[in-house]
This record gives sequence, C-alpha cells and structure tokens, in this order.
Amino acid sequence: MPKAKVLVIDDEKLVRWSLEQKLSRDGYEVECAASGEEGLDLLRQDGHDVVLLDMRLPGMDGVRVLQEIKKLDREVAVIVVTADTGVARAVECMRLGAHNYLCKPFEFDEVRVELEKAIEEMKLRREVTRLRSQQHRTFDVNNLVGNSPAMQAVRDLVTKIAQSNAATVFIGGENGTGKELAARAIHFDSTRANQPLMDINCSAVSENLFESELFGHERGAFTDAKTAKKGLMELADGGTLLLDEIGDMKLSMQAKLLRVMETRQFRRVGGTKDISVDVRMISMTNKDIEAAVARGEFRQDLYYRLKVISVRMPALREHPADTVLLAQHFLQRFTREFNKPLKRLSPESEDALRRYRWPGNVRELRNTIERIVLLEADEVVLPKHLPPEIQSGMQLGGRTAAELPAEGVKLEDVERDLVRQAVERAGGNQTQAAQLLGIERDALRRRLQKFNLIP
Repeated sequence: MPKAKVLVIDDEKLVRWSLEQKLSRDGYEVECAASGEEGLDLLRQDGHDVVLLDMRLPGMDGVRVLQEIKKLDREVAVIVVTADTGVARAVECMRLGAHNYLCKPFEFDEVRVELEKAIEEMKLRREVTRLRSQQHRTFDVNNLVGNSPAMQAVRDLVTKIAQSNAATVFIGGENGTGKELAARAIHFDSTRANQPLMDINCSAVSENLFESELFGHERGAFTDAKTAKKGLMELADGGTLLLDEIGDMKLSMQAKLLRVMETRQFRRVGGTKDISVDVRMISMTNKDIEAAVARGEFRQDLYYRLKVISVRMPALREHPADTVLLAQHFLQRFTREFNKPLKRLSPESEDALRRYRWPGNVRELRNTIERIVLLEADEVVLPKHLPPEIQSGMQLGGRTAAELPAEGVKLEDVERDLVRQAVERAGGNQTQAAQLLGIERDALRRRLQKFNLIP
C-alpha cells in the first residue's frame, strides 16, 4: 500500500519526471499534470493526499489553482513550489491554506521532509474531521429518543435553542433524564459545533480549585502555579461551556460567575488583565433551584440570569409510552457496540418495562438493557432476564400490586395519576385509555375534566 497519493502540478516536464521517479521509489503513488486545469481534473476524479503545486503555470495561475483545490477538498495538503523568493507571495499562499512552500531550485531532501510533514498534518486533520462527524452523530438531537408529546416538545425546543444565538441555557430535570445529552445536542446542532466544548462538574471540584479551573491562573498566583494556565472559560472561547450540577456551586463562586455572565469578561487568578470570551454557557442541575433560592443557598439574581432560556427534561414515568422505543434503541446500540446478535423484546417484557416506574429514569433503562445484552445469550428478552424489581411489578395477572405507604395516600391523587398514565400510554387516544382503565369513554372524560387533564 502506498504511503500517500501525491499530485505534482508543474509545467516543466523534467521537474515532473524527476519528482515522479524519486517519489515513486520512496513508496508514494504519484500522478502528474502540466497545467492547473489538468491537475484539478485529476483531483476531481481520484482524490489525493498532497499536491506539489508550481506557482507559475500556463493558463490558470498557481494562486487560482490553490483556491480551487481548497474548494474541492479543504483537507488536502498543498506544498507550493515557486521561483519567487518574495515574502508577500509566500504569505498569500499560506493565508489561502497552503501547508508550506519551497523555492526553486530545491533539493529533493527538502521535498521529502516537507512531504512527510504535510502528510502527518493531513492525517491529523482528517482524524479531527472523522471524530467531529462521529460526535455529531452521537449527540445529534435525534438521539433524544421518544415519540411522546413531551419528548417531541423537548426536541423542538433544543433545536430552536441550538439554532439561536442564546448565550445562556438552563436545563433541569431528575438524575438520568438526559440533561447532558440535551446540552451536547444544543452544541453539536449549532454553528459552534466545530469549536470547543468544555465541561466542569460544580460539585466535584473543591472550592479552592474551582476558580482556577474555571478562569485559569497566572504564574506565581499561588504556591504551585509554576506556569500560567488557561481556564475552561478561556479554552471554550467560541464554543460551549457546560456547568453540571450548578445547584452545588458555592455562593462565593456564584457572584463571580454572575459577573462573567453579565460582562463576558473575567480575570485569571492572580491576573490584572480582563479577558473577553464568546461562550455559550449551559447550566444543568437535578436540584430545585427555586427552593435553594428560598433557603438562601443560591443567588436569586444568578438564577434569573441562568434561566433566560430553560429546558425541563421529563422523568421517564411522565412519558411511559416511550419506554419500549428507548429499550429497542438501546438494544440496537449495545448489540452493535458489543458485536452481539440483535435481540428483541417479548410482549411480556415490553409490558413489564412500561409498568415499571423507573426511579433512575432513562439512565436506569439504558443500564438494564446493557446488562441484558452483555450477560444473556437468548435472542428474545424474556421477563426472567429483567431485574427483580421490574419483575415484581408483574403480579396479580399482569396488574401492578399497589402498596399503601405507611404515611397513607390520597385516593384522588392515585386516581389522577392512573388516568394521566393511561392517556399517555394510549398516545392521547381516549377510547384506548378508557379500555386500559376498564371504564367507559364518557367516564374517562368526566375524570379528565375533574382533574383538569384535557389538553
């Protein structure tokens, strides 16, 4: 297999022949063109890794050819060959995307060195493009799986936020509901997708280190600061900063974060210069921030600043109709990831998954399916493959056994919850919802009115 595919565009026949002979001996696959037009045709037909481009060509000149090459393939490395030793021409070529330039006459060893450098740069560039493409697929908004009205509303809102210029976004919801997935979808579906995405867990970093992690520090700012360091805020410039578990942020840091959000400027620890950044800040928490504000644990002004645009991720029990769809999604994902035969859910397993309350939400469902794919060999997922807590709901002929809490419960609340679940499971179809509850449609409608559940 050749090291790389090289295209030589030069109007001097001797130069083309010499480069083709020597590069072929070095293990490269080489094609040659005597003009820019011919070279562009070869590039369109076959694709190349590196182009050695002479600046003085008949017809289309080298600068124009360079521009057209970059339109065809931005990742191809172009080494400009020129007899002009002027700095201005070289600077212009580099600005247009050339990897480097060589001055005629040149030694072949110079070509060999520049070629190796260009190929390494090209490989890195293509790997970055591949990884970005993979991230786009992994965190695309369509990975927020669900056909329920609740999840459709979340996807619509996330898409609108991603396409907007919103600089501040707040995402709330219980643990395991997909807050981080929504945050990453906002980043990767936006114009910031090719810029950095940095994240920090506000509960995992000590108060002493938090300011340095977020804003960076200057050399000598504290005992161990032997060199200057950029913080996450500075590294995320042009992109997105995820502030996870922001409800656990200390009050002292809340004041500093509020200033940054208002001015889009900050100073490194020990610094005297203001640094300006263009960062979209997405805050996430599973805590009730309003209650924290009432207790004096969270600044009210920061809360209002954070919540300019907010997304609430629904708990899985609020859209149970999506449970089976999510389970099938994870079955496909993990069987592919672990190279296992594709599995399917039995009707009984589907029913058990729908009935379970999922206190750990989508994360708990994902972990359940991952375990089944790894440990169970059967092609069909049966109830016996499910965890005991899910199987325990399959009692009394398929009906969930209701256990009265020690502190008691209001029967009206239970009835309201069952009516809501039936309507959600039936996808809003009142006739089907009534059948699930074993009552007439008119009786269901009276209860919907009573509990104010009619859309």
